Amino acid sequence: MNSLKQKTINGLTWSLIDNISRYGIQFIAGIILARLLTPKEFGLIGMIAIFIAISSSFVNSGFTQAIIRKRDATQTDYSTIFYFNITTSIIFYFVLFFASAAISNFFKEPKLVLIVKLLGLTLIFDSFAIVQRAKLTKRINFKLQTRVSVIASISSGIIGIIMAYAGYGVWSLVVKLLARHALTSLFLWIWNKWKPTLEFSIKAFKEMFSFGYKLLLSGLLNTAYQNIYLLIIGKFFSATELGYYTRADQFKKLPSQNITTVIQRVSYPVLSEMQNDIPKLKEAYRRLIKSTMLITFTLMLILAAVAKPLILTLIGEKWLPSVIYLQLLCFSGMLYPLHAINLNMLQVQGRSDLFLKLEIAKKILAVPAIIIGVYFGIQVMIIAMTFNSFIAFFLNSYYSGKLIGYSSLNQLKDILPSFLLAVFVGSVVFFTGYLLEIPNLFKLLIQIFLGIALSVGIAELLCFNDYLYLKEIISQHLKEIKDNKHDC
Repeated sequence: MNSLKQKTINGLTWSLIDNISRYGIQFIAGIILARLLTPKEFGLIGMIAIFIAISSSFVNSGFTQAIIRKRDATQTDYSTIFYFNITTSIIFYFVLFFASAAISNFFKEPKLVLIVKLLGLTLIFDSFAIVQRAKLTKRINFKLQTRVSVIASISSGIIGIIMAYAGYGVWSLVVKLLARHALTSLFLWIWNKWKPTLEFSIKAFKEMFSFGYKLLLSGLLNTAYQNIYLLIIGKFFSATELGYYTRADQFKKLPSQNITTVIQRVSYPVLSEMQNDIPKLKEAYRRLIKSTMLITFTLMLILAAVAKPLILTLIGEKWLPSVIYLQLLCFSGMLYPLHAINLNMLQVQGRSDLFLKLEIAKKILAVPAIIIGVYFGIQVMIIAMTFNSFIAFFLNSYYSGKLIGYSSLNQLKDILPSFLLAVFVGSVVFFTGYLLEIPNLFKLLIQIFLGIALSVGIAELLCFNDYLYLKEIISQHLKEIKDNKHDC
């Protein structure tokens, strides 16, 4: 148990460093590029996001989760998945290549023809990295993934910024993405050392596909849902308006998606290890939810509170329409990590059938939000997305909680104190910024400092259990790092 706990803490630490480094570097590069480029150029990339994302889902096909969950995976299993990924990526690249003209005509943007053909290459680059990442994740080894992500992100960011300065416009974004995906795959192959063998097992394929195909279908639905709003905005509004939305979404994803990615990457292999010990699984699951949502609620509501000075300070006045989108998206996205954790439990318990049924039900419920967006505008659409998020929570938590005896009501009781704390802190931070008549940079710094001080101060004063648990984990890890240095 101590070994598993240690692996979990180390995995969380390196996964967090990986995500903060990778997305932090991309975020900084994005800020510089946002000052050099126009909202329309970002919108052009957003228009094709759904087509690349859906193709990527087919390439992966749920095999990553299947191989991580499989406790006795062999070289034959890994090689089988590898060759399937490569073949599928090539097929879907050519599908995108020949569909590029139709996509361009759909949005009435001629530049999209070449953009689609170029960005479609990321499917092939990524297909070489899927098994490499799965092997590292299965071993809960995120240290190497961190090194790869940091180097690839810095290198591609520099390339994109240089091209933007040189006046290449949207092509600087295209080349930046291509470089990041290509370098990531290259470095994983150089440093991870795994190589496929010349074997393909139909039996292994069928075994993993029987679990993975339901996750594939679920992933397709989820990917379509997450990106359909980009398609709707690009089609019925404009590339510029889509640029405002995508920039706001990138700011929102910085805390929300990073937390989700870290928790999913580490919790899935760790919880899979204890899948047959329900009491232990339930306790670990409960701790995970409470700790995750304390961080998520606090970060998302503080982000909503500082949205205006943040955007004006970092990317300038021309992006001002993104402010209201960011504030609304913070509310629609604050439950996203909770959804991911509940769905992770279904995978841990091998219930990919329930996973698929839930995704179908939730996406049907999302249709009204899309229709509302077309007729009433983007802001109303995001509000509808927020309501959908709450409904999705009850659907996800009902089935995942039923498997281990941790109901939706119990989950709500556990996360309510964190939510109330975050609401109070976010409200104070927002009204402080509203009352201050000072330059945006100073206002932003004061609001951020106030948010952190209030959150930590109140949690300490009230002896907040979830906060104390996180504090203990961090303290233990720092102590271990210190002890290791002394040993050296």
